[in-house]
Amino acid sequence: MNFYTDNEKLSFYLHHPDMEQVVAAKENNYAAAGTHPEAPANKEEALEQYDMVMRLLGDIAGDIIAPNAEEVDHVGPQLVDGRVEYAPGTRQNLDALVQSGLYGMTLSRQYNGLNFPRVTAVMAAEIIARADVGFATIWGLQDCADTVQQFANEALKEKYLPRIYKGATCSMDLTEPDAGSDLQSVRLKATWDEANNCWRLNGVKRFITNGDADLHLVLARSEEGSTDGRGLSYFIFDRADGGMVVRRIENKMGIKGSPTAELQFNNAPAQIVGERRLGLIKYVMSLMNGARLGVGAQSIGLCEAACREAEAYAASREQFGKTIDQFPAVQDLLAQMRARTDGARSLMYETARYVDLSATSKPASRVADILTPLVKLNASEFANQCAYDCIQVHGGSGFMKEYACERLYRDARILSIYEGTSQLQVVAAMKGIASGAYLKQIEAYDASVSEALNAQPDDELAHLRTLLCEATETYRKLYDTAAAEGTSSLRFEHSTRALTEVLSYIIMGYLLLLDSMRDKSFIASCRFFVKESIGQSARRLAELQNC
Repeated sequence: MNFYTDNEKLSFYLHHPDMEQVVAAKENNYAAAGTHPEAPANKEEALEQYDMVMRLLGDIAGDIIAPNAEEVDHVGPQLVDGRVEYAPGTRQNLDALVQSGLYGMTLSRQYNGLNFPRVTAVMAAEIIARADVGFATIWGLQDCADTVQQFANEALKEKYLPRIYKGATCSMDLTEPDAGSDLQSVRLKATWDEANNCWRLNGVKRFITNGDADLHLVLARSEEGSTDGRGLSYFIFDRADGGMVVRRIENKMGIKGSPTAELQFNNAPAQIVGERRLGLIKYVMSLMNGARLGVGAQSIGLCEAACREAEAYAASREQFGKTIDQFPAVQDLLAQMRARTDGARSLMYETARYVDLSATSKPASRVADILTPLVKLNASEFANQCAYDCIQVHGGSGFMKEYACERLYRDARILSIYEGTSQLQVVAAMKGIASGAYLKQIEAYDASVSEALNAQPDDELAHLRTLLCEATETYRKLYDTAAAEGTSSLRFEHSTRALTEVLSYIIMGYLLLLDSMRDKSFIASCRFFVKESIGQSARRLAELQNC
């Protein structure tokens, strides 16, 4: 089974009309550093390259990673003499991807990378997560290379980036026993060793995904006497240099194939990435935005897996003389699962395109910034709902470990927690809500829909647009009511979850409406979000007005 070719919607987004701008931005950005013989001659050639790599990845995901997932979940990684040993299936997955040349996908060709855009990176993450979300966390951490490529000096780039392309694993070491979401409280100490021309790291890191990786990006306190984020810098540590031991591997509910470790740094040698004091303020924030998009991709991969498990079971399970997919209640569950998957996917690829364009466009960067928390929030919450509904479709069988939906349910739970909880994504969205940036983006989508309908009239799509306009007006009233006492008021802050959910549904409704103009198979999912945006906005407004 090929996890790329069996899902036509992936090709749909890979060949989106805006991909022409994405390819141009990526190749022009590289051209500034010099030409390369492997650079595509035009958009069509670039898309052929992307398509070829996705097909290869789809084969590996379907033929190797997915069949290994159950065994990896059962066996998990082991701690042996202070070192992590992956489950055999995890090692086989890594070897297959490295031997196929699929690491370093977004790295510049200067460092042996493929120079692919972010759109392809999240698509790869979705494909792999559909096969095994736990393994997708290991795969996704190669995004650490983007931080090195963007902020490190040339010597560090030349030393480490080609190694990542060859399969060196990565981790980002941020959290500590007393510093989780509050990274300003990080205490791991970095001191300059002048005699050896390096920094020395001392302290403990906790809940570190892929904690015994080859290369670590470590947030540490470089400024003695400091107590806030301005005293933190970012460092790269090479496991081969010694000075770090794995104290334990956490025993987790899900994603068991991904080792989550507690690390002890004992005078470990490291090199600084970028400038001092900018570790949290600039570099980690940049890395976290990419990580949140990556978790969105993992979430959508799990949604897709849950949909397929539920659809296959419903089509084969007979009750009362017919398969259960013929019962309206089951049909409704399956339709909601598919709609949530489609909506989150449309939002993710829209955001990824803006991330790619942000390299050469400040307006695109601003849109990417406001859409990223919506991707992380909605995709991760939808993944949990889809996993829940998948078990519901299976009934009592879904509660048994012999069915994959039980593992999906456990794996899904972390998605709305790590790389920033759902609550933190709402906080991140507050600025865009208060500034009107989201409303401005919705207006831009409405203008695009109006233009398309003028060029090619369609009564059904025009009706859906009218309903989305009504939902948007209700959202405006909801916002005005919430912000009547000011956007810093307690009432406004208590309303931000409702505001975020409503505008998310409106945005996904518009995106699916635009998708429906190219492919009518999206209309059912579009109707779901139109209905939800109207219902949610009206209900939330009534609740707030009655407070």
